[in-house]
Amino acid sequence: MPSTQQSPQDEQEKLLDEAVQGVKVQSFQMKRCLDQSQLMDALKHASNMLGELRTSMLSPKSYYQLYMAISDELHYLEIFLTDEFAKGRKVADLYELVQYAGNIIPRLYLLITVGVVYVRSFPQSRKDILKDLVEMCRGVQHPLRGLFLRNYLLQCTRNILPDDGEQLKEEMTGDISDSVDFVLLNFTEMNKLWVRMQHQGHSRDREKRERERQELRILVGTNLVRLSQLDGVDMDKYKQVVLSGILEQVVNCGDSLAQEYLMECIIQVFPDEFHLQTLNLFLRSCADLHQNVNVKNIIIALIDRLALFAHREDGPGIPSDIKLFDIFSQQVATVLQSRQDMPAEDVVSLHVSLINLSMKCYPDRVDYVDKVLESTVEIFNKLNLEHVATSSAVSKELMRLLKIPVDTYNNVLAILQLRHFHTLFQCFDYESRKSMSCYMLSNILDCSTEIVGQDQVETILSLVSTLIQDQPDQPAEDPDPEDFAEEQSLVGRFIHLLRSDDLDEQYLILNTARKHFGAGGNQRIRHTLPPLVFAAYQLAFRYKESSETDDKWEKKCQKLFSFAHHTIGALIKAELAELPLRLYLQGALAAGAVGFENHEVVAYEFMSQAFSLYEDEISDSKAQLAAITLIIGTFERTRCFSEENPRAAADPIRDGKRVTECLKKALKIANQCMDPLLQAQLFTEVLNRYVYFYQKGNEVVTVQVLNQLIQKIREVLPNLEASEEMEQINWHFRNTLEHLRLQQETAVADGPVYEGLAL
Repeated sequence: MPSTQQSPQDEQEKLLDEAVQGVKVQSFQMKRCLDQSQLMDALKHASNMLGELRTSMLSPKSYYQLYMAISDELHYLEIFLTDEFAKGRKVADLYELVQYAGNIIPRLYLLITVGVVYVRSFPQSRKDILKDLVEMCRGVQHPLRGLFLRNYLLQCTRNILPDDGEQLKEEMTGDISDSVDFVLLNFTEMNKLWVRMQHQGHSRDREKRERERQELRILVGTNLVRLSQLDGVDMDKYKQVVLSGILEQVVNCGDSLAQEYLMECIIQVFPDEFHLQTLNLFLRSCADLHQNVNVKNIIIALIDRLALFAHREDGPGIPSDIKLFDIFSQQVATVLQSRQDMPAEDVVSLHVSLINLSMKCYPDRVDYVDKVLESTVEIFNKLNLEHVATSSAVSKELMRLLKIPVDTYNNVLAILQLRHFHTLFQCFDYESRKSMSCYMLSNILDCSTEIVGQDQVETILSLVSTLIQDQPDQPAEDPDPEDFAEEQSLVGRFIHLLRSDDLDEQYLILNTARKHFGAGGNQRIRHTLPPLVFAAYQLAFRYKESSETDDKWEKKCQKLFSFAHHTIGALIKAELAELPLRLYLQGALAAGAVGFENHEVVAYEFMSQAFSLYEDEISDSKAQLAAITLIIGTFERTRCFSEENPRAAADPIRDGKRVTECLKKALKIANQCMDPLLQAQLFTEVLNRYVYFYQKGNEVVTVQVLNQLIQKIREVLPNLEASEEMEQINWHFRNTLEHLRLQQETAVADGPVYEGLAL
C-alpha cells in the first residue's frame, strides 16, 4: 500500500522533531561528561549537538526553534566553563583548542561561548577577543545559518561590550568606540546575509522567501537596539559614527525590504533628541533609497513621532534653533522630486503628516498649513487631478488633509485664512464636495461659530455651494429625500449663526445669503429661505431697540419687510402655498409689534397676501381649515388695524353686522363641503363661534339661530361612519352643549338669556 505524501508543514515538524531529539541525546551526554569533569568529551558532544544547525532542510521558523533549544544547552556549558576558569584552568588553551573543531558551525558557536568566558576571566583580552569573534563569523556565508550565528554572538556579548559608566578594572581593554565598531560590523554582515536570502532559489519561490525574510528581520534590527542601549552612544557619537554607519549600509544594500524596515527601526529605537539633531542626514538618505521603498511610511513615522514629542506636556519641546517644519517641508519636496512616480495618494499622505506636524508644533503658524496646501495644489495641477473620484485613495487622503485644520481650529474663520483651502476643496468630485461641506457646517454648528461679516458669509457659502446650488457634475437622478432634507437642515440651522452686532452689517449679511440661497432651486429654498425671513423679522426688532441712536431705523425696517416680502414671493413661485402663508402672517404680526412708520400698511399687505394664497392656492379642505384658523388667530393678535385702515386702533373694532356676515359665510362654506366628516367638524366649529358672539352680546345672533345650528349638527352626526375622528367631533359637540347647559344654570340678570335653547 503506497504511503501518503506528507504536507510541507508535517514534513517540517518531522525534521524538527528529529533534530531536537538529536540535540537532547548529545546534550545529555555533554552534561554527563561535564558532571564527571570530562571537558574534552563534553566539548565533543557539544560539537555534535551544534552539528544539527548545519541543516538546510528547515524553514526559518523551524530553524529558530532548533536554535533556541541549542542556545539553552550552550548556556549550561557557559556556566560550567565560568566555574572551571574561576578555579584556575587555562582558558587561553581552550580558546585555541575549540578552533580545531571539525566543522565551522560548531567551531564558531563554541568559540563564541568560550570567548565570552575568556573575556570575563581575563578583561585585558576583551578588545582583541571581540574583534576576533566578529571577524571570524565571516566564515559562515550561508544566509540562514550565518544570521543565527551572528545573533548568538550579539546575545552572548551583550553584557561584556565596553561602555561608559561601567565598573572598569585597570586591566580592561576597549572603549565605547570598540563596541560601536563591533555592533556596526555585525549589523553590516547580518544585513548582507539577510539581503542575500532574497536572491537564492527559484524565482517562483520569491514571495515565500520574502515572507521568510520578514520573519527574520528582527535578528538584524536587534543590532540597532543594542547600539541604542549603549550609554556611551551620546549625541555626538550617534551623529558622527553610528547613524552615518547605519545609513551607509542601508543605502548601499539596495534592497527595498531591508531599507524600509531598517529606516523605520532607526526611528523607533533611537531617542527623539537624536533624531532632531540629525534630521537632514536621515531625510537626505530617504531620497537615495530604492524606488520600491515606501518612503512615505518612513517619513510619516518620523514626523508623527517628533510631533508627539513636541506635544508632550512633560517634554522639553523642540529647540528654537531647529526649524522642524522647514526641514521636513524641504526634504519632503526633495524626496518627491526624486520619486516622480510616487502615487498621488502617498504624496497627499506625506502632506497630511506635515500638517499634523505644523498643528502640533506650531499651532499659531497658519502660514505653515497654507504652505502645505499650496504644495498639494501644485502637485494636483502637475498631475491634472481636477475632480478626484470619491472611491479613490487620493480622495480619501485629501479628505483627511482638509479635515485636520477643520478639527484642529474648530473655527471656520481660521479656515478662511487658508488661501489654498478652497482650491483643494474644488478638486473633489460632487459626492466628496457634498460630504466635506456637511462636515464643515456640522463643525460650525457644533462650535457655535458666529459669522459676523458679509465677506465671510460670501466665502463660506461659495465654499459649501454644493449644498446650496445645483452643480454641473451632480447626478441626474434625484437624491434620497431623507439625506437631502438632513443636508438642507444643516444649511437652515447655519443661517441662525449669521449674526453681526453691527445691524447694518447684519442686513448686508442677509442680502448676501439671499443671493446664494435664492439660486438653490425649488427643492432647496423651502428649507433655506424661511430661516432668512425669520432672521429679517428678528433684525427689525433689533432696529427698534436701537431707535434712540439711529434716526433712520424706521426706513431700515421698511427695507427689511420688503426683503422678507420678496423672499416669501420666491417660495410662492416655487409652487408652495401653506409655508408662504404662514410667513406672511408672521410678518403681519412682526410689523404690528415693531410699530415703525407705515407699519399698518405693511401688515395689511402681508395679511392680504395671506388671504390671496388662501383663496387661490389652497384647495384641500383640511389645509383650508388650518389656514383660516391661522388667519383668524393672527387677526385676533393684531392690534394695528382701524376700521378704515388709515391708522392703528388702540381697541378692538366692534361691528355686529360684519360679524354676522362672516358667520353666515362660514355656514355657507360648511354646507358646500362634500366630506360628511369634515362638514360635521365645520358645523361644530361654527356653532362655537356663534356661541362666542352670542355671549359677547351680538344682537343678530339669537337663540333661534343657535337652535337651528344645533339641530343641523344632530341630523348630520348619526350618518357618520364610526371612526376615531367621528368620536372627537362627537366629543366636541357634547362639550359645547354641556357648556351651554352650565350657562343656562348660572345666567345672570344683565347677561345673555339662554331660555329656549334646545339642549
